[in-house]
Amino acid sequence: MIDPQALKLNEAIKAANPYVFDMLSTKGQRIFFPSQGILAQTAEAKGKALNATIGVAFEDCGALMILPSVGVQAVAGDKDSFSYAPNLGKPEIRNMWRKTILKKNPRLKEDGISNPITTSALTHGLSATGYLLVNPGDKIIIPDLYWENYNLVFNYAYGSEFETYPIFNANDGFNTDGLRQKLLEGPAGKRIVVLNFPNNPTGYTITVDEAKAVKEIIVEAAEKGNSVIVIVDDAYFGLVFEDGILRESIFSYLADAHERVLAVKIDGPTKEDYVWGIRVGFVTFGCARGDAAFYRAMESKLGGSIRGSTSSASNVGQSILLKAYESESYNRERAEKTEILQRRYKKIKRILDTRKEYGEYLRPLPFNSGYFMCLEVKNGKAEEIRKVLLDKYDTGVISLGNLLRVAFSSTPYEMLEKLFENIHKAAGEVR
Repeated sequence: MIDPQALKLNEAIKAANPYVFDMLSTKGQRIFFPSQGILAQTAEAKGKALNATIGVAFEDCGALMILPSVGVQAVAGDKDSFSYAPNLGKPEIRNMWRKTILKKNPRLKEDGISNPITTSALTHGLSATGYLLVNPGDKIIIPDLYWENYNLVFNYAYGSEFETYPIFNANDGFNTDGLRQKLLEGPAGKRIVVLNFPNNPTGYTITVDEAKAVKEIIVEAAEKGNSVIVIVDDAYFGLVFEDGILRESIFSYLADAHERVLAVKIDGPTKEDYVWGIRVGFVTFGCARGDAAFYRAMESKLGGSIRGSTSSASNVGQSILLKAYESESYNRERAEKTEILQRRYKKIKRILDTRKEYGEYLRPLPFNSGYFMCLEVKNGKAEEIRKVLLDKYDTGVISLGNLLRVAFSSTPYEMLEKLFENIHKAAGEVR
């Protein structure tokens, strides 16, 4: 099925020159730049006094959150960084990121993963992975609440179809039963699963027990003869604000889970190191029967996808990051920024716990990490509430179906009470 936004573009092209429309590939006819979703809603909220739409972190004073050790490198520059970077990335940063992955995920074995391949940030990593592993008509198993850009990356670009299951169960935990049902239904064959924790849009990360259950389910599917690809989107990795929540990536549980399971970790410094415009990311493979030759071959194949699209990732970005990671102050600076986000998270929890009247119109979905949280609208429509917030309360949030996504990453600490008060008032007006 072609998205209505793509159909509108197709009609405009055909009206002007039908011959050009016939030149478009199937992917070309299906693709579109979203003029309605998150990007459009973010644009509408620009300039509002309270803008809780964008997945970028700001200081409480309103300045962009930047690690000093990164910022100074951007000013200093490096003559070498103006040349082309190697296709798979600078060897120094690939090795450093590999060490970082192993340090942050102690369950992983030294020789149990590939060397990370450098991409032009995470979206490019997802796309390059899709190029390698997703065929037209492939079903991708994914929770019902997911980052909307997955549609462009997997469905419109590579012709896959999503099979969703509710992300939460009746106890407000991760719906492992829903995942299991989708994985095991139908005859054995190829299965593709996408896991994203902390989840965008909900800000939920699974517990350690839930991680163990996810691994058991995927191994069970493999034992039944399925070939399981698990794409792990770790965009917000490390931003966990509660005890008992999974601190490692789910990739660490799956990298050697079974010979019929291929785990693909897609991550990078974008959110972890507060460098949204640097545009550097990484793709790392893990498989129970992955030896050195296997990983070299997988790296080479992904390199072909990169070569045929962006050629290589930004050398300037990689050089800046490499120098920042070598700085003695880097770890301290990163911890300070994460503490700012955790402080806001805890304040939101207090607001929702003490202002019981907010529950009349809105129900917070489970959240414990990341940049966002979601409010389920009990009465009325989320989009109507968003419009009232823009027009009457000088406030921007994102509407997703019957949810409002709130980005506390971009909301100053002292403005959080006002933000939720405005949302409550707007919800009351349109219930």
